[in-house]
Amino acid sequence: MQSVTRRDFLKTIGQGILASGFAGSSRFLWATAAGSGRGGRPNIILCMADDLGWGDTGYNGHPALKTPNLDAMSRNGIRFDRFYAGAPVCSPTRGSALTGRHPYRYGIFSANVGHLRREEICLAEVLKDLGCATGHFGKWHLGALTPDYSGKGKGRKPQENYMTPGMSGFDEWFSTEFAVATWDPYDPANSHVRGKPFDPRNLYWHNGRNVTGGLEGCDSRIIMDKAVPFIEKATKSGKPFFAAIWFHAPHAPVVGGPEYRRMYPNRSENEQHYYAVVTALDEQMGRLRKTLRELGAADNTMLWFCSDNGPEGNPGKLGRSQGSAGPFRGRKRSLYEGGVRVPALLEWPAKITKPRVVTMPCTTSDYFPTCLEALGHKLEGKPRPYDGESLLPLIEGGMTERPRPVAFQHGAQATLADNRYKLAHNSKTERPRSDNGEVETATYELYDLIEDPSETKNVAAEHPEIVEKMKATLERWRASCRASLAGEDYK
Repeated sequence: MQSVTRRDFLKTIGQGILASGFAGSSRFLWATAAGSGRGGRPNIILCMADDLGWGDTGYNGHPALKTPNLDAMSRNGIRFDRFYAGAPVCSPTRGSALTGRHPYRYGIFSANVGHLRREEICLAEVLKDLGCATGHFGKWHLGALTPDYSGKGKGRKPQENYMTPGMSGFDEWFSTEFAVATWDPYDPANSHVRGKPFDPRNLYWHNGRNVTGGLEGCDSRIIMDKAVPFIEKATKSGKPFFAAIWFHAPHAPVVGGPEYRRMYPNRSENEQHYYAVVTALDEQMGRLRKTLRELGAADNTMLWFCSDNGPEGNPGKLGRSQGSAGPFRGRKRSLYEGGVRVPALLEWPAKITKPRVVTMPCTTSDYFPTCLEALGHKLEGKPRPYDGESLLPLIEGGMTERPRPVAFQHGAQATLADNRYKLAHNSKTERPRSDNGEVETATYELYDLIEDPSETKNVAAEHPEIVEKMKATLERWRASCRASLAGEDYK
C-alpha cells in the first residue's frame, strides 16, 4: 500500500483539489479566513482536564467544590450540557480532539496504546500551515517522548510509538508522556510510577529536552507558567496562535496543595485532596482568562474547556478518586453517560454575545472541523472519513440538532447516540453468525436520553424499529473504522 504522509496531504491543500473541499492554496484559505468573524482570525485554546467528572464543577451543582472561574465561563459563553469525550479514557480522547476522527481509526484503543500515526492530519499541523503559532502544554499521552524510554516499560514499545507534540505540528511544547502528580511532581514520594527508582524522564520534556528538576508546587500552575509566555509572545507579535493546555488534574496521583486543602476544612482528607486539585486547576483557568483580557486578546479567542473522560474509580474504595459523574450512570472506562459525558464550555466574545446552554450532543471530535471552519475552511467532500461536525453554525445560533449521531467504541463496548436516543451494546462476549461468519452482538440496550438521561430504563423492546436502524448505522460506522485502521484512508 502506498501511504500519503501528513505533509503530502497538506500539500494537496495548496494544489486546490476542489473535490476534497480544499478550495485553493493554504495561503488563499488563510487570506479568506482573515475576514471571518468580528476581529478577523481567531486564536484557539483547547483546555482539557484529566478525569474531571460531569458533576465536578460548581455550575453543574457540586455541593462543595469551588470553581468560580469555570462558573464564570459558564455564565459568559456557551455551556454544553451534553458534551462527550471521544472515549471513556484519556489517550483516545486526546487523539480525537486533534484529528476530528475516532481513535479506533488509527489504533489508539486505550490509554498508553499506540500513538498518533504520522499519516494522521493533526489540527496543530494544519493551523501551523495557515500561519498560527502552535504550542502544547501538559499531558500528551499520544506517544513516547523519546524513542529509547517509556516509564510504562518495554511493553509500551517507545521506539515503535515514538511521537512527540513537535512531530505533530507544535512549535513549542512542554509536555509529559502520561500523568504526573498534581503537586510537587518532582518529589519521588509523589511518583506516578510505583515500585521503580525516580526518573525525571517520566516528567516534563521541553521541546525534546528532559526537564530534570527545579519545578515545585502546583502542577496546574507549572503548566500555565509555560503556556502564558507562549500566548504573550504570539499576541505581541501579532501572530494568531493555537494552544493545547492539557492539565493533569485531577488524575492520580491526587495531591492537593496545603493552601487549597485549607479551603475545605470540614471535608475528609480524601475529599480535601481531590477538591483542592480541582480548585487549583480552576485558579489557573482564571489566570488564563485574565491574561487574555490584559493582552486584549480575549474578544477574538476561542477558549474551550472540557474533560477527557468521566471520573476515576469509586469514591470510598479508591481513596482520593472523589470525582462525581453527577446524575449519570457509569464512570471512567464506561460508555454509559457518566464515562463520556463531561463538563464543557466555550468563551468567544466576538461570536458569543449572549450566553446560553446547549443540549445538542457535541464531542471532542468536533474541535477539528469547528476550528477550521472558524478560519474560513469547511470540510466537505473530504478525502477521508471524519467523525466530527463543525459547531460553527451552532455557535452562530443556527444549529439545534446534530446532523448525524455520535458513535463510540471501547473494547467490547459500542454505542451510538443521536439527538434523543442512545443504543448501547456492552456485552463482553460476541458470538459468530452461523450463516456468514460475521460477528453479531448478543444484546442491545436503548435509552431515551431526553426522558431518561440517567439510563435507568432500557426501552429497546418498545422501539424495535429504532434499535434496528441504529444497529445498522453503528455497524456501518464500525466497518468504516476497521477500513481506516487497515490504512485505507492513507492510500
